Amino acid sequence: MAIEGIVRKVTEVRPRIVEAAFACLNCGSITMVPQEDSQLRQPFECSKCSTKKMIFLPDSSISVDSQRVKIQEYPENLRGGEQPQTIDVILEGDLAGSVNPGDRVIINGIVRAKPRGLGQRKMTHMDLYIEGNSVEVLQQEYEEFEITEKDRELIMQLAASDDIYEKIVKSIAPSIYGHEDVKLAIALQLFGGVPKKLPDGTEIRGDIHILLVGDPGVAKSQLLKYVHRIAPRSVYTTGKGTTTAGLTATAVRDEVDGRWTLEAGALVLADKGIALVDEIDKMRKEDTSALHEALEQQTISVAKAGINAILKARCALLGAANPKYGRFEKFTPVPEQIEMSPTLLSRFDLIFVLKDEPDEEKDKRLVEHILYSHQLGEMTEKAKNVAAEYDEEFIRQRSERIVPEIDPDLLRKYIAYARKTVYPVLTDEAKEKIKEFYLSLRSRVKENSPVPITARQLESIVRLAEASARVRLSDRVEPEDVDRVIEIMMRSLREIAVDPETGEMDIDLAYSGTSKTQRDRIMILKKIIEQLEEEHERGVPEELILEEAEKEGIDRTKAKEILSKLKLHGEVYTPKHGHYKLVSKL
Repeated sequence: MAIEGIVRKVTEVRPRIVEAAFACLNCGSITMVPQEDSQLRQPFECSKCSTKKMIFLPDSSISVDSQRVKIQEYPENLRGGEQPQTIDVILEGDLAGSVNPGDRVIINGIVRAKPRGLGQRKMTHMDLYIEGNSVEVLQQEYEEFEITEKDRELIMQLAASDDIYEKIVKSIAPSIYGHEDVKLAIALQLFGGVPKKLPDGTEIRGDIHILLVGDPGVAKSQLLKYVHRIAPRSVYTTGKGTTTAGLTATAVRDEVDGRWTLEAGALVLADKGIALVDEIDKMRKEDTSALHEALEQQTISVAKAGINAILKARCALLGAANPKYGRFEKFTPVPEQIEMSPTLLSRFDLIFVLKDEPDEEKDKRLVEHILYSHQLGEMTEKAKNVAAEYDEEFIRQRSERIVPEIDPDLLRKYIAYARKTVYPVLTDEAKEKIKEFYLSLRSRVKENSPVPITARQLESIVRLAEASARVRLSDRVEPEDVDRVIEIMMRSLREIAVDPETGEMDIDLAYSGTSKTQRDRIMILKKIIEQLEEEHERGVPEELILEEAEKEGIDRTKAKEILSKLKLHGEVYTPKHGHYKLVSKL
């Protein structure tokens, strides 16, 4: 039979004896014994001289390469809390070593059963496995979607409508009130940009990574769960609840024969799809470092237990994180509020801050929306389980506010169709518009002012503009796409990269947590301590540093803050209370 699935684990390739050679210690004759199962079968006595003294000859035995692979059903085919089914496949001969974790494969083979048990103790429960005859690695994207002629007509009709963007935004989590710009960004992420391979072998990713940071109760997790439902290919996990393989991949010892096996994590399983990671800030530190490579190069390198492998992780990442102190603090930079390294934050194309700020008009609409949703849910359950007090037509009319504009199944097919068939190219007008925007922001930089935007954001704009063209099923990226994505990019940058003190845009504030103004102040304070150190052997008194800082135009409270930060980062120390010295670099 043939089975289709995703490779979860692979063991290393080892020789398996098919025919074992045994030599008689008395007459020297060699007996060949065919081997069938995992136990080595020995001859009872020599066929020529009947002696029982036989010795095994590994070099004269006939062996084949053998490997065990674990296949799991596709995660996107599972519905509502189902456990994915797995089966072991034994690959032998030239088939061994042909697949890697994360590969989507079709395996033809014979289903066998063997009783479970250790050594002589056999149990009545049987283990199923497949003896592989052929392996086909699938390279196609979204082949599992059957798009009929009727579906294609509906897709074309949708693409031709003027309000296609509004329709798609209204189809993403309609039960969640507001957050239209975040929903539009998620829609663009689902469609994705175009991955490119340049003539010199350089690969540029097309996947868009988004991070949602915000106060508790702003429906971040609900958004992620809904995207999991409508994405054609997705894997959902949380930073805390990952397995030993975590988000990336790991080497684990196999429970059957003790061999080291490679096990794929969530990002490898989400290859060519979207990985949804809730509470990404609560990930283990070793997974965080592996994420750097996964987000930019879209590969995961494993060098553990003698296994060296590079696995593909060509997926977009949608992450959600809560601020460290519970609520989002307006005047504190984003990196300081999330337990994530600045280098990892800079890999995200868009970072959205979802704040829960009291606003009478907005709160009124939100309350109405939530209560309306609850009331509708109550009516539906009552009609389903108790009495026909509310007929279908009445419920259908009331649910129009919450029903997605585009049916989720059709939207999945629409995204799959766009990703598979549409590869937009930048028009000269769009190129000019992006260039104009980038240069206009960069040209504002005077001699000593902060950097507002870098080449990383430029690449993000191109990716988002390609995704915007894909939404319309257009082969050309037009200026209107660029306008749309610049608006989204500016909304993201305004929230995370504007220095609250100067009001200027500073990209370092977003990705390192230290603005240009702060960096300058740190340098001034360090210089003050350095100059005064010669006069004060046992450390410079705090009061003296604050006085000198005031002369340089640094507020006392700001100077105190910087001193405590420098102490925390190990750049200064206090030989005695209230006295500071620089940590000398040897």
